[in-house]
Amino acid sequence: MTRCTTERMERPRPGGITWKIAGERLAVLTWPRAILLQFAHPLVAAGVAQHSGFRSSPLAPFTRLHATVQAMRQITFGTDEQAASAVGRILTIHDRVNGGLREGVGVHTPGTPYSAHDPALLLWVHATLLDSHVRILEHVLGPFTADDLDDYCRETAPLALALGARAHAVPRTWQQLQEFMTGEMESGRVIVGAEARALAAAVLWPAMGRLVWPLQYAGELVTVGALPPAIREGYGFPWNAARERRMRRVLATLRHVRARTPDRLARWPESLRETQRSADLLTSE
Repeated sequence: MTRCTTERMERPRPGGITWKIAGERLAVLTWPRAILLQFAHPLVAAGVAQHSGFRSSPLAPFTRLHATVQAMRQITFGTDEQAASAVGRILTIHDRVNGGLREGVGVHTPGTPYSAHDPALLLWVHATLLDSHVRILEHVLGPFTADDLDDYCRETAPLALALGARAHAVPRTWQQLQEFMTGEMESGRVIVGAEARALAAAVLWPAMGRLVWPLQYAGELVTVGALPPAIREGYGFPWNAARERRMRRVLATLRHVRARTPDRLARWPESLRETQRSADLLTSE
C-alpha cells in the first residue's frame, strides 16, 4: 500500500460543524460505538487482535483512548505542524499493522491479507467515526441540519485522504456516507466474527470500569442501543424495550446536563480558545 503524506491538508474551519462536534468532551462517548463498528469488519478486527495492546492491562483501553483523543484534538484544533505530526504518528503506527486473516468470516477467506494502509479499511474506520458522532451527539446537542451533516462529511474528507483513503471513494455528503455504510454491511464485507466478539468485551466492560459501574452501564446502553440492529445481533448483545427505555433516559439526562453546563467545562479548551481568537479577528477587521 502507498504511504500517504499530509501535504496541504485542508483543515476544518474554526466555528464550523467539525469544531462543534470535535470540541465536545462528551464526544468520547461516541467512540465505543465507532470501535465496535470498526471491529465488525473482520480485517480491522484481525489487525487489532494481532497488533494492538489495548487488552494488555486494565489501564490499556483508557491509555489508548486518551492518545486517540489527543491526536484528534491536535488534528482539528492544533497548528498545521501539530496536525501533520499527529497524522504522521498515526501513519507510523499503521506501518506495522499487516498480516492475514486466521479464519474465514463472511466473504473473507482464511489468509485474506490486511493492512492498516488499505484505503478500503481506512474509509470504513473514517465512516464509523462520523456516523457515531452524529448518531449519539444529536440526542445530546440537539438535531443537526441536513447542511450540517453534509458540511461534516466535506470538512473531514481531507483527513481521510491524508491517511490514505481514495479521493473518489470518500463521502462528501451524509447521503453518500449512509449509502457507503449500508453497502458495506449488505455486501458481507462487514460481518461480526469471533475476533470482534472477543475484542468487544474490552471496549464495553474494561476492568477499571467496575470502579464507576453506573457510568459504565450507562455507556454500555448508549453504545449497544445505537448500533445498527444487524451488528448488535452479530455481537450477540441482548436488546429489548426495557433497555431501549433506559437508553433513552440516559440520553435525556445527558442532554439535560449538557444544556446546563457552561462551554468552558463541557468543551475542550482548544476549541474555545481558537473560536474566540477567530471572533476577535473578525471584530478587529
